[in-house]
Amino acid sequence: MLGRIFKAYDVRGTYPDLLNDQMAWQIGFGVAKFLIGEAKAAGETTPMMRNVIVGRDMRTSSPALSKELISGINTFGADVIDVGLVDTSFVYFAINHLDCAGGVMVTASHNPPQYNGFKVSKRKAKPAGESTGLGEVRKHAAMVERTNATNLAGGVSGRAEKRDLWPAYIEHVMSFLDLHGKKLKVVVDASNGMAGTMCPKIFGKNGSNVPGLTIAELNFENSKGQFAHEPNPLVASNLRQLQDAVVKEKADLGICFDGDADRCVVVDEKGRIVGCDHLTAVLARHFLADAPGAAVIYDLRSTKAVEEEIKNAGGRPLRGRVGHVFMKALLAEQRGIFGGELSGHFYFRDNFNADSGAIAMATVLSVLAKTGKKMSELIKPVTRYAQSGEINFEIEDKDGALARLKQTYGPGTAANATIDELDGVTIDCFASKGWWCNVRKSNTEPLLRLNAEAKTPATLEKIIAELAPVLGKRVDH
Repeated sequence: MLGRIFKAYDVRGTYPDLLNDQMAWQIGFGVAKFLIGEAKAAGETTPMMRNVIVGRDMRTSSPALSKELISGINTFGADVIDVGLVDTSFVYFAINHLDCAGGVMVTASHNPPQYNGFKVSKRKAKPAGESTGLGEVRKHAAMVERTNATNLAGGVSGRAEKRDLWPAYIEHVMSFLDLHGKKLKVVVDASNGMAGTMCPKIFGKNGSNVPGLTIAELNFENSKGQFAHEPNPLVASNLRQLQDAVVKEKADLGICFDGDADRCVVVDEKGRIVGCDHLTAVLARHFLADAPGAAVIYDLRSTKAVEEEIKNAGGRPLRGRVGHVFMKALLAEQRGIFGGELSGHFYFRDNFNADSGAIAMATVLSVLAKTGKKMSELIKPVTRYAQSGEINFEIEDKDGALARLKQTYGPGTAANATIDELDGVTIDCFASKGWWCNVRKSNTEPLLRLNAEAKTPATLEKIIAELAPVLGKRVDH
């Protein structure tokens, strides 16, 4: 059963049929064994290396799962610092602020309310994916039962304490905010998720903690664990309420958060959705102004304008693999200053290389205030190319299709494109033919995912029609 809920980057499943309290206990034990073992192997012997941070979201199953998770961690012999009801980025902060062995956030992010799960982080809030620790957690969890746990742990139980770290977290996030004496009005859609707790704590009720800031609140109620709309800001239909409210309120901006508030999507003052890659380009200029020559990382599916804007701002553009595990690692390895992903994750060097929805919001507000421009004015220059968005194609022989793409468009062919396989297959003949694309395999379905871009809409339409027969049957959903 455990194997069904362990995914590439986290643990997730419906409660209580796929994920139950007993599993939470086992996973807690497995997490502790992995994190404490890793700390010891690295020669970390400080008392805080026995500590694991645990936070939870507002889902009705989260208190029970959190309780059992903590019990499992304690049974192994590790101590727990329970930070309570928080956004996921809070856990990343707490791990670093207290220099603990790692942490776990009890959440199912943007999934419907019947789901729940765990996001596991290692020391310094480095993510634990399948190949970077989550696989070991699964093995440890699968091998333990309550009857043999005491012997495995050496008979020493850990302790749990509740701690309020909100004052320190608020100070940290606010260090990214500067309204330069300007007045701004923003509509925030919390999606009935953790932004409904996070935003009032940090920015104050309706923005009252920040002089000049007014926040119009949508869907901030989260005590019932239900959602007025799916807490996924990447789905356009989930943004309609926000778009209407921005126009009605004559706001400068709209921001929609996902369930655990680590991701967000922006709507401009005209109610139009801002692409996360376009926002990455704008924010990159902001950070590079104070760090010329620094690296900025970006999702390899992003518009070419991101690379161009980073170079124009004196930065070093670095394409990253899709997924927060890879993006965080790349930012740390390259000592980059900032990074952005199409999923709505934004990463910050001065946030321990981790992503944060709260800091993304603070930064966007700061850029608006500093430039004195409207969001539509900031975005317009970087929306210079035609993009397909992600298009899914159903096909059984995914590897065969990718091989045919390389044979058809690679070096020595009529297209003579540059081919790379950093993540899927990227075909780039933008300079010569005016287009490029990336095709990636779905990990769980017989699907190929196409993202294409061209200098003109006509070229984009033509290349999609040309690629489609190779990729399979187009699936629109």
